[in-house]
Parts: sequence; C-alpha cells; structure tokens
Amino acid sequence: MTAPSIALRLIACGGTLDKRYDPLTGDLVFGQSQLPRLVERARLALPITVETVLQIDSLDMRPAHRARVLAACEASPESAIVIAHGTDTMAETAAVLGQRFGADGDRTIVLTGAMVPYAIEGSDALFNLGFACACAQILGGGVWIAMNGRAHRWDAVRKNRAAGVFEAIGP
Repeated sequence: MTAPSIALRLIACGGTLDKRYDPLTGDLVFGQSQLPRLVERARLALPITVETVLQIDSLDMRPAHRARVLAACEASPESAIVIAHGTDTMAETAAVLGQRFGADGDRTIVLTGAMVPYAIEGSDALFNLGFACACAQILGGGVWIAMNGRAHRWDAVRKNRAAGVFEAIGP
C-alpha cells in the first residue's frame, strides 16, 4: 500500500544552494535556479511545481523580500511547500511565515538550504532537498526548518554558525 500522492510546490529564493562558481571572477554567483536539476536528479516521483521567487543571498534579504516569499506561499494552490533558502537568515523568514501560518496551519511549509552549493562537490543540497520534500509530505501543518537530517518547528531552531548545523532551542 502506498500513501496518496501529494502535490508539492518548490519555491526558490537563492541562497548557497543555488550559487554557482564563476571561473572568470572566482565568485559564487546566481543564475537560474538549480531546483529543476535537483528534482530530476533526486527522481522525485510526485507532482512538483518549481517557482523562482528570488535569487539572492539570504544576508541581502529585506522585509520586502520576505513579503514576496509569504505572498508566494499564500498564493500556492499546493498545501505542501518547500522553500530553498539561504541558511544565514532562514530562521527570520520562517518566523514571518510562522506568524501567518501558525504552528498547525492548513499548509506544511518546510524551509531548507545548503551549506555548500549544489554545483560544488560535497554539497548537502540534494540530501537536504530530498529530506525537506519528505518532511513536507509527512509533517503536520505549520512552518518547519529541515536541515542536517532533522526537522524543527520554526520557533524552536537556530543556526549554530560555529558548528555549521541547525539545532533545537528552548525547553
């Protein structure tokens, strides 16, 4: 017996996951989102829509950018949403979404990203995206951050920059 198929929306916001190495400048830059390649490579067997909302470093995100991400989630016909986001301010965007969609909302929104760009060997992007897609299908409603093989509610997680992982906070 298999679980019913859930349609999934993937929203690209940029972040390290989507960066590419530019051999002419030596910089990590944005181009088209890497999400379609990751979806193909992961061989995800469910209906998926990819939407690019932003292609920026999360350190450059401002309230207007977060409002665009919120609007995309509100407009999504799918109730399961994965957002590929930069890790530096992922928790801030999750807080904006969490305040709107609550802890047990009618949507399951999962933010994920990568510490190493998908285009660079040793990236965690493919694993994190696959894990986030699984979380979006099985977790309850609300807003989550899925990184490092763990899922955390939006209001109970922080990025530990020294260790390079997301960890639970609170009691």
